Amino acid sequence: MARGVFRLSPLAVSRAKPRPDGKAVMLPDGGGLYLQVTAGTPGQDGKRPVRKSWIFRYTLNHRTREMGLGSLDTWTLAEARERARECRQLKDQGLDPIAHRDAAKAEKAAATARALTFRQAAENHIERHKASWRNPKHAQQWPNTLKRYAYPTLGAAAVAAVDTEMVLKVLRPIWNTKPETAGRVRGRIEAVLDGAIASGARSGPNPARWKGHLENLLPKTSRVRRVQHHPAMQFEQVPGFMVDLQQQDGDAAKALRLVILTAVRTSEAIKAKVAEVDFAKALWTIPPERVKNHKELRIPLNPAALEILRHLCHGKKPGDWILPGRRRSHLSDAAMLALLERMGRDDVTVHGFRSSFRVWAGERTSFGREIAEQCLGHIVGDQAERAYARTDLLEKRRQLLGAWSKFALTAPKAGGGEVVAISKATNA
Repeated sequence: MARGVFRLSPLAVSRAKPRPDGKAVMLPDGGGLYLQVTAGTPGQDGKRPVRKSWIFRYTLNHRTREMGLGSLDTWTLAEARERARECRQLKDQGLDPIAHRDAAKAEKAAATARALTFRQAAENHIERHKASWRNPKHAQQWPNTLKRYAYPTLGAAAVAAVDTEMVLKVLRPIWNTKPETAGRVRGRIEAVLDGAIASGARSGPNPARWKGHLENLLPKTSRVRRVQHHPAMQFEQVPGFMVDLQQQDGDAAKALRLVILTAVRTSEAIKAKVAEVDFAKALWTIPPERVKNHKELRIPLNPAALEILRHLCHGKKPGDWILPGRRRSHLSDAAMLALLERMGRDDVTVHGFRSSFRVWAGERTSFGREIAEQCLGHIVGDQAERAYARTDLLEKRRQLLGAWSKFALTAPKAGGGEVVAISKATNA
């Protein structure tokens, strides 16, 4: 045993106390090992708890350093001496014990990162970012698409080992048949791998990146994508259809008339609440969270639409659904589609009536494109143009939707070109 080593005894360690003024005491055991005794923050009883920990003090390259070896609660005197001995061995080899410890921690962290699977990395990414996803449907699609398309191939693989061929194995089966879905899956894989790179779980270029990489291995989705528009009714048929629709009973029929006359989306209509409608101003204000572009949308109400809403809102409270459904919820988004099927018009969709309105506005009116697009709640113009657009053209849109209502509610007489107004349409 070296001279001056093992000065402390278990009894001395147990009895050690800080100085009366609360300052720390350093009790040497020898060989660079010290017992540090400090006084903690006073508790409710006014007493200050005593805290004891081990310190290894050494000099290397003319620099003195102190290295914490842990608390007495965790490491006994004998264990602390063994740890101090290991530190002295490192020092004798010319190694800095602190640098050696930090390097070991880094290697352990790197090994843990290398063991991280793609699925774990994806779940971590989703957890970090889901609070910023305002669209609940988007937040749900992320794990669903990865589970269906990516996890069978990549899920159990180490995220650090994912390469181009593995990504292509996921994408090739769906690239030509489901190009839009494939594009989204590729983007999500890229985002997960970018997150893994940022966190140190992998290094090097991202094998799922498109530009300069996968674009050379896969055809552009624009060349294989077949755009499927919502089946729409020819606008010339709308007035006759409105006559048939007038004969239908129930909230689904009223909802469909409202959707057609206001050109709103199905979700914007079925989730509407009474408080959104200002009957005095003939205005329906849809909050940002229900609008596709996440901006408040003001819908000017033509007399026919206003009358439908007045009927639907009668006797209801501000927080009630305008179109209630079952189980204390709103009307189902399938209700109007089912109505169309019952009417023998399964060749068109509810959303398609927005297209009917848009084509009519372009072919039969002199209203500007931006007015028609704003009626549909679309973003108009580039970023610079939108920066100077300080109005939503409410009154011009009121005129356009009023003209649309007049057109839609005027039907030809049977057997002739004379027209007759559907006067009863506003009373249903």
